[in-house]
Amino acid sequence: MKIFKAVPVAPLFVFLVSTLFVGISPDTAFAQTKPATEKYKEDGGVNKETSKEANKEAKGGECAPVGVWTVPGSVSGSGKISITDVVGRAARQAVVLLGEAHDNPEHHRWQLQTLAALHAERPDMVIGFEMFPRRVQKALDQWVAGELTEAQFLAASEWNTVWSTDAAMYMPLFHFARMNRIPMVALNIDTRLRRSVAIKGFAGVPENEREGVTAPAEPSNAYLDYLLPIYGEHDRAGKKKAGASAGRDDPDFRRFVEGQQLWDRAMAQGIHSALDRPQRPLVVGIMGSGHIKYGYGVPHQLKHLGVTDVGMLLPWNSGTSCDLLTADIADAIFGTALPPLAADERPRQRLGIRFEMAQEGGGARVLQVEKGSIAEKADIRESDLIIEAAGLPVKQLNDIVEIVKRQAPGTWLPLKLKRGSDTLEAVAKFSPMSKR
Repeated sequence: MKIFKAVPVAPLFVFLVSTLFVGISPDTAFAQTKPATEKYKEDGGVNKETSKEANKEAKGGECAPVGVWTVPGSVSGSGKISITDVVGRAARQAVVLLGEAHDNPEHHRWQLQTLAALHAERPDMVIGFEMFPRRVQKALDQWVAGELTEAQFLAASEWNTVWSTDAAMYMPLFHFARMNRIPMVALNIDTRLRRSVAIKGFAGVPENEREGVTAPAEPSNAYLDYLLPIYGEHDRAGKKKAGASAGRDDPDFRRFVEGQQLWDRAMAQGIHSALDRPQRPLVVGIMGSGHIKYGYGVPHQLKHLGVTDVGMLLPWNSGTSCDLLTADIADAIFGTALPPLAADERPRQRLGIRFEMAQEGGGARVLQVEKGSIAEKADIRESDLIIEAAGLPVKQLNDIVEIVKRQAPGTWLPLKLKRGSDTLEAVAKFSPMSKR
């Protein structure tokens, strides 16, 4: 449902905030509930004619200036909209989803600024985070209550294992919630469950192992077409990339889709549950932009659960092709710049894996390898067991994290892996610091 119609709103006090550093991590992509005024195909695909006309003037130009809110695909003028209008209208929704690229500090600064503005309009608020699996909810409650230090909170929430992106980029959001005693909700599920569904399909996982997640709404054909090229770029459980050979009905592709939808469904259910709290709070979801774009992800699952008043707000990196900025991508976008690195500042290194410690014999069991990551380039695969890093045995949870964190740009990290009955060696090659 489009939220940006001409409606009078009261002036609003907006907090401007900045902080932070740099990390490295990726995402995929997703959605928004479609407005009734647009023409859509029956399979869920949008008629792009309006968007194409709107983008003709934008091609080759700056369609999302830094520091400016814009309504994508606007056919009247530049599409610029004031912060007062954006926040005033978004605050009247039941749910507002704020996207991000996990490793972009500007996106997190934008999220904090937008959160503060929304809170000024709707102080009865709940904030849901993709970054935390449900099982660490107690740690979030203790943090908001002021019972934990930063270090204790990150340890209790298993941050380095379940998310591992530089916590410094997220701490201002967590402090904002604590300072204002805003409940924080863990929206995610364990990586192991997502992986199990991606391999076996939703029906293949016993109900008592699904963490309470119900069957996701059926995906539209448009969503399947969107995911197909993403699927083609992934190596799955030792299988070669599918490339263009896979089709919509390919069984392995459909299991891949179910794995993606499970993630969205879990977050939608967490948001839906938060809405049932007394006084019907505004629920704000902090998650990767991929789960918001085009309406295929969390918004689609929310609609299936009966929640249609959903606002979608996204950050948009300056210089990104205007061809991608179609009317259906979100309700509004905010232009952000890529922050320069200081001469003596270096990015925090990451392998790009999610892992857990093996119960017997030590080692880090790889649960997920991020697309385009250093780990993927080193041919590290799901289910590999990392037993040594830089010649040192991996015995404790933080061994991998600390070794990688100390790695300088442009250096190589030797790793020893067990893959089935084979012992292999791999080299993680960290890129040199880029010059800007």
